[in-house]
Amino acid sequence: MKAIIVGDKAKIILPMVKKYGFSIVEKKPDFIVSYGGDGTLMISEYMYPGVPKIILKGSLICKKASPLPNEEVLKRVKAGKYEIEKAWKLEANANGKALLGLNDIVVHNSNTRHAMRYTVSVDGAAIGGGIIGDGVVVSTPFGSTGYYRSITDSSFEVGMGLAFNNSTEQADHIVLNEERRLLITVTRGPSTVYADNQEDSIVLQTGDLVAINKSKQYAKIVRPK
Repeated sequence: MKAIIVGDKAKIILPMVKKYGFSIVEKKPDFIVSYGGDGTLMISEYMYPGVPKIILKGSLICKKASPLPNEEVLKRVKAGKYEIEKAWKLEANANGKALLGLNDIVVHNSNTRHAMRYTVSVDGAAIGGGIIGDGVVVSTPFGSTGYYRSITDSSFEVGMGLAFNNSTEQADHIVLNEERRLLITVTRGPSTVYADNQEDSIVLQTGDLVAINKSKQYAKIVRPK
């Protein structure tokens, strides 16, 4: 089994990964070993999309990891005692650019001194009127225990969630069927679109639109039995 280790402290886990028979390579891996926290997992998926991810705990904030010890995780994967969880992603398109997010797509005010104004439509039908606030978080079920939960104090297992961040008027979160298509129109910018914790972003000005929908791409998460 060939593997690439992703994480700031990859050298720490290297001897253990080799101990259980994984060959460390630089390209064409069978697995990506994500060693760190949940943020490391998102980075590893961004760097190596679609390659199965083995999550090893290297941080106190690693909710997506197995409760098993790291050594036991590697031992079971090496023995073939695992399943692959497919987690769908979100795609954002604006101004000729695209972003993919495993956890969420965030549209946020670029200038923290000024709220952004925007409207939201689903499959071409507007949801309410104009919204004023810091923006909106569109989350997958996989990512609903992150930023989405910090805003709504809730999570979900099916669908696509919208969390309205610091709106001036009460705006309840919404969970929609993941096949619906969202369109967010900035009526006062500038605003910025982010995906997960990636450095890439898209800047939106007043009048710009960002389309957000379920991507055809999936992340593959290794779950030891």
